[in-house]
Amino acid sequence: MPPQQLFDLFDPQRADETATDELVDLLTVERVVGVGETAWVQIVGRNSPSEALYERAQQENKRIGGHGTGCSGDELTAFASVVTNDHEAISSEQLIERLENGIHAVGRYGSFRDDIGILADAYQQIGSHELSLSTDWIWPEDIVDDGYMDAVIRRAIEEGVDPADAIRMATLNPARHFGLDGRGSLTPGHIADIVLLDDLETVEVDTVVSGGDVVVRDGEPRVEPRPHEYPESFCNSVNVDLNDVLHVPETAATEGAVRAIKHEHGPISSETTVEPRVENGQLVAAPERDVLKISLLDRQPEHDETGFTGFITGLGLEEGAVATTHTWQTPGLVAVGASDDAMQTAVNQVAEMNGGWAVVGQDSVRATFPTPIGARCADREVAETAEAFGEIEAAVNELGATGGNPMLALQSLSFTGVPSLRMSVSGYANVLTRETVGLTI
Repeated sequence: MPPQQLFDLFDPQRADETATDELVDLLTVERVVGVGETAWVQIVGRNSPSEALYERAQQENKRIGGHGTGCSGDELTAFASVVTNDHEAISSEQLIERLENGIHAVGRYGSFRDDIGILADAYQQIGSHELSLSTDWIWPEDIVDDGYMDAVIRRAIEEGVDPADAIRMATLNPARHFGLDGRGSLTPGHIADIVLLDDLETVEVDTVVSGGDVVVRDGEPRVEPRPHEYPESFCNSVNVDLNDVLHVPETAATEGAVRAIKHEHGPISSETTVEPRVENGQLVAAPERDVLKISLLDRQPEHDETGFTGFITGLGLEEGAVATTHTWQTPGLVAVGASDDAMQTAVNQVAEMNGGWAVVGQDSVRATFPTPIGARCADREVAETAEAFGEIEAAVNELGATGGNPMLALQSLSFTGVPSLRMSVSGYANVLTRETVGLTI
């Protein structure tokens, strides 16, 4: 279960006392195996309302996921007193440091990170016992082209991990870490779905038995995806008002300049200053100088119309706007654009769809992809979702986007697990100094 509703470092805590108790009590549910990712800046060296969640997790013997980007030394030792696993090591030395602090280390291979090489290096030194594998997410297109956990295991084998150990890192090790007794191995008396491989090196799947039924034979599925019913509230979770939030008075600038986010690559950003254009006493985007406006809005149905508008450079849009509810860590709606009107149109389009993506050109809506389930998910097959994502990405690129994977950049700008300048609904989140700052330099 996610802990973000109890964070209070850059935005006010979202959960009140009643909701906090309800969230904490969810840890007694058998299907809940632990607490989701916690960035170290949220808890190391400070008191946080989320501590109630971690204390209950420890009482219930449930695991606590960590996000330790940039965390090492004494800070990692403090972090290890709370979390039980972490997937953010970017060198074999960092990975081993996590093991030495009692943290279960997770290597990942996904659409924007490939850390399997460092995991394989550490594996050669310390073996496989406290190592697991993950994707840390894969784009729908990559799932269609490369697979999912089979692709991760295949990648580990390519890096020299013994096939049996690579499979262990994806099955038995995580099962044991999360306290899932009776799972993760083909042992008499255990609960087991079974995957039969044609080839161990290429991890080519022949047959899958799930719940006692053969669901894949000769590499082809024999069943349709299972249908799901969702509460009406799941599909009605977007409530935003951009009008007042979007306006930035000229007085916010210092000698014409304001604080801004510089997009570096992928989810990485830094702080910079830019000079927006001035129109009718308002600061607006200047796409000719690669200065765009960016807004993050609280989209929760009971929200109080909170949001923040800043500026960003490095994305390269020459016209139009992009908006999405696929914001990491926070239930928000983020929009970036070269004009206020285009941003308003994109936000309205996403709100009408109850979540998803919208790409708006200078005069028209270029592409949309609705994801109304919790404003994050589409009730479609993976291949169809992959095609829709491809259309969104193409439309974004047609607006002139540069810098590599602008869709990833846009949705990750609300994620404070990366130590840099990020977006919050209260202002810029300066992760390095652990404070919320505004536009004025």
